[in-house]
Amino acid sequence: MAQGSTQPAAGTALITGASSGIGYEFALLFARGGYDVVLVGRNRSALNALAARIRDEIERAAEVFAKDLSVHTAPDELFCELQRKGVEVDALVNDAGFAMQGAFVENDVATLLDMLQVNIVTVTHLTRLFLPGMIARGRGKILNMSSIGAFMPGPLMAAYFASKSYVLSLSEALSNELQGTGVSVTALCPGPTRSKFALRARLTDTKAFRGTLMDPAGVAQQGFDAMMKGKAVAIAGFKHRMQLLPTPLVPRRLLAYFARQYHEIPSSNGHWESADAPHPSHAAP
Repeated sequence: MAQGSTQPAAGTALITGASSGIGYEFALLFARGGYDVVLVGRNRSALNALAARIRDEIERAAEVFAKDLSVHTAPDELFCELQRKGVEVDALVNDAGFAMQGAFVENDVATLLDMLQVNIVTVTHLTRLFLPGMIARGRGKILNMSSIGAFMPGPLMAAYFASKSYVLSLSEALSNELQGTGVSVTALCPGPTRSKFALRARLTDTKAFRGTLMDPAGVAQQGFDAMMKGKAVAIAGFKHRMQLLPTPLVPRRLLAYFARQYHEIPSSNGHWESADAPHPSHAAP
């Protein structure tokens, strides 16, 4: 690991999506908790700036790996590079992910598949790569970023909601499988949070992101606390926990109806449309 504190580390934490938002805050929390950190993301300059802050302000070691996790070879490359450096990962935070707004049939295919690669395949792959070492050492913690959307169908964000349902299900199953091993898996399920996530997904004008947004530092803290306690599922925010209580009793078609209202975008004529819907001036005759 890079130069940091002379004090022994509590362990090494690997955080994906660490360049901004919730992942950035997770990196700071682990460093303040005495962990050396491995920072993974696409934005090398942002990761380098975070690593410098951690080394200078918190005096923990920080290593940067600029990886595009939509590339299917990235998890193996990262794992092998850390093995060559002799770095053992004690805590894995699979935070990297993104969303797409719009009717499924209008989603760009390449971007859709990249999203599923990052949200599902990479999460699964990294978990599978680092889990055996944790089990062998008899200790370890994994946090997978899910969403409150995991609990319902999500029209106009169909594949994203489905990907987060997968993450939730996988995490709950692994939490059960790993009982007695010293390793825990936690699914963190936040609601709309203030970050670059909404801008990339073209969600800033939707009802979901026009209300009060969660603070990324607060979401990360709740996830960190749940992870340290070994909880299987953590729903960030009291309001969201209360809102989700009745979902098992509500018909799925009604959940889909209400979810859609939060992800439509108002058009200039007062109606609602998906972000990928053609503008009337561009529509075919």
